[in-house]
Amino acid sequence: MNLSSEHCNISDWLRLEATVKASVYVVAFSIATSLTVVIIAIVSQSLQLRKEVRLVLLCHHLLCISSYCGLGVVFQGMRALLANSPLLLCWLVFGAQLSVGEGILFTLTLMALNTYLAICYPLTSPSFVDSAKYRILAGTWTMVILKNVGLFLIEGTSPTPASVFQSAPLCPVILNGMPARVIGVFSLAFLLSLILVSYCLIYREGKRAGHFNKSNIKARRTVLVHLLQISLHVIPTLIIIGLGKRCGVFFFALNLALFGIFAFAQCFNPLVYGLRNRDLQSKLYPWLCCWKKLLP
Repeated sequence: MNLSSEHCNISDWLRLEATVKASVYVVAFSIATSLTVVIIAIVSQSLQLRKEVRLVLLCHHLLCISSYCGLGVVFQGMRALLANSPLLLCWLVFGAQLSVGEGILFTLTLMALNTYLAICYPLTSPSFVDSAKYRILAGTWTMVILKNVGLFLIEGTSPTPASVFQSAPLCPVILNGMPARVIGVFSLAFLLSLILVSYCLIYREGKRAGHFNKSNIKARRTVLVHLLQISLHVIPTLIIIGLGKRCGVFFFALNLALFGIFAFAQCFNPLVYGLRNRDLQSKLYPWLCCWKKLLP
């Protein structure tokens, strides 16, 4: 927010925003991490599931969600408690959260592309995807980190080298300038277009093969649920990036409302993409029974 504005001169507004976001992040982190631990435990205990590319991508996706919420607790907690953290520490925590946040959408895109290849090219794609999955993930993370480091270098040149080690009570948010916002909107739009094109091609192939007829309600519902979940990720983020940081009660309430929708989507991602998976469901009940026997 612009601290020179009348509405933004009072630090209580910024602390209130940080307090609300930190509280929401705590809830989201607890729910998402609990479900993530269950899903990763099920996958790691089965050699067959560990070979599934879609489940490898799913585990990376869920780890990104848990890390994003956990770093959100740390960053917003530092702002809410006026921890007087060094400016460099604020930037590092925020940059790490931003990177894993982008990883959420990147892994969603890779999951959609993998599903498209598996459905439309069932004979040739499995061997290629299986051999290249870790290189693709490594390349994705390298691209995300290099992009954010470059933006940090562009927008972080104004402070002097000595000032980055000075304390900043409210941990100011970097990457709010026009270059970062334009690149952020472009990246989101590009990834969203890949996801939508993949689902359109999946739907066309499924309809041609007869999987999306009127009697197969489950297949149609799965596509709709996935698209709704993706929209809850992308639309609030696009609006927040497009608006930037503005002052006033309206923008304060709108920012928190959009953030709440985004956090709500994070909590339900493990359910939508994980526990609705038939392979995981078949392993879930025996896994829970084993744990129930181990508990006193």
